[in-house]
Formats: sequence, structure tokens, C-alpha cells
Amino acid sequence: MVIFFTLPHKIAKKNFRQISITVNYYKELKVSPDATQTEIKSAYRRLARKKHPDVNGGDKKSSLEFARIAKAYRVLSDPQERAYYDKQRLRAKFSAGDTFFDMQNPYSDRAKKIIYEKHYNYIIDRMIAEDRQESMALQQIIFPIVSLFISTGFVTVFKPMFWSTSSMLGKIIMLTLFIVGVLHLLKRLHFGLEKYTYSSINVHDSLFVEAEEESKPYSRLTAISFLIFGVLMSLLIGLIINSFLGVVSSAFLPALFSDTFRLEFFFYPPIIVLLVDVLHIFASRVEVEKNPLF
Repeated sequence: MVIFFTLPHKIAKKNFRQISITVNYYKELKVSPDATQTEIKSAYRRLARKKHPDVNGGDKKSSLEFARIAKAYRVLSDPQERAYYDKQRLRAKFSAGDTFFDMQNPYSDRAKKIIYEKHYNYIIDRMIAEDRQESMALQQIIFPIVSLFISTGFVTVFKPMFWSTSSMLGKIIMLTLFIVGVLHLLKRLHFGLEKYTYSSINVHDSLFVEAEEESKPYSRLTAISFLIFGVLMSLLIGLIINSFLGVVSSAFLPALFSDTFRLEFFFYPPIIVLLVDVLHIFASRVEVEKNPLF
């Protein structure tokens, strides 16, 4: 009978006293103290596959090793608990053994304060950097999806005929942008699926589905269903609005807007997504340059 290990759930009020600074959680997971959250998750899953008691026939030693790995992951995967753990380890480092930092005089106290604050500031900077990286990664998938929905609705409402009214050079440019836009959109969607979704596999096919669900909050089927539903809703809303505005736009500018459906309408959403995302990337880089992490 397969026994599944359930990761401890995060609680609203942290009980940091459960964290032991005598245990090197980084060593347990075989990662550097500077490891990112992605590296920590990867290390945990790699070790869990080797040390899980079900894989080792219920061996008691493996069970204890797996429990230590799970505890280390629980602490290091939580930014608040990790920051507290790093802070306590740093404090313990400067209060153990016969060193210059154990001396009780103004010079050692000043040195301890400077080094302590430097290391603590590094911990805070690391947390800020990881939060910003996570935010930027999330924007890489949110902006293209939102742009896709809005552009789909826009095209459905106004039914533009830019392709039909363009010269040969214009058509070549639009076709190039369309191909690049499709590839760019697929790349963004693939990135989002890999980072934020887990495969909807049978629970018995994986001992670590709970760990995957914790690090990746949505199933792949849910994400794809949401994407399809969003596009269909954009089309529906666009058709409803078109019944009121479409006639007006095609009547005033018949050379640019059509009153019937055309295949060229499929060209425009990927192009709009590409242009919007390029502008967003440029704005993000300008923001990073104005507000560097360190």
C-alpha cells in the first residue's frame, strides 16, 4: 500500500520556535545558502525521489532521512521562515567559540554590528530580488494572455481590414509580424504552463504530486481550459458589442472596417500581443535600470 507524504501546510501565524538552528537545512538539501527558491524546490524533489520510504521498501533510516529533508524544505521554501532561520544562524555564528566576536568591548561590538547588519541586509535583499524575479516571471505570462483576450475582442468588434488594404510591402511586414507573434505567444504560453501548472496525472503515478501541486498551483488542464474559455468569451463579448458599434464603424470607415467575417482577422491578435509585450519588456527594463536591486 502506497503511503503519501503530506507537506506541512503554511499557517497564518508563524511559530518560528519550531525552527532548529543546530540543523543545517542547506546541507540537508545539498544546496548553497544563496540558493534560489527554484533551486531549493528542485533539490527537494530530487532527494525525495531517492529517500522516500516507499521507494526504499519502508526502510526506517530512509524514513528519518526523508523527514529531515521535508523539514528542511518546509523551512527554506517559506521566505519568512528562511529569513528567520538565516538570521538566527548568523547570530549563533557570532556567539560561539573563542573568537574576536565573543569579546565584550566597544571594538568587537562595533565589528559584530557592522558584519551582522551587512549579512542581514543581504538576506533582505535576496528576498526582495526573488520576489521581483517572481513578479517579472508572472508578468511574462499575464501580459500576453490579457493582450490576447483584449485583442481578440477588439478584432471581433471592429473587424479591421488592414491586410486587405495594405500594399505588398505592408502584407510582407504583417505576415512577418504574425509569424513572430505566434511563435512569441507560444513561447510565453509554454513558459507559463511549465512554471505554474502541473500535469494532470493519476495520483498513483507519482509519489510527489502534492509537492508539485504546492509549487505549481494549477493543473495543466485547468490552465488550458481557462485560456480557451477566455478566448471564446472575448469573441462572444466582441460580437455583442459589434452588434451596436460594428455597424457604425463600418459605415463611417468602410475602407478600414468590414461588416462581415474575414480570415484575415486571425492575423491581428498575435501581432497585437507581440507589440504590447515588446512595449512591456522595454518598460520593465527601464524600471529595473531606475530601481536596481542592489
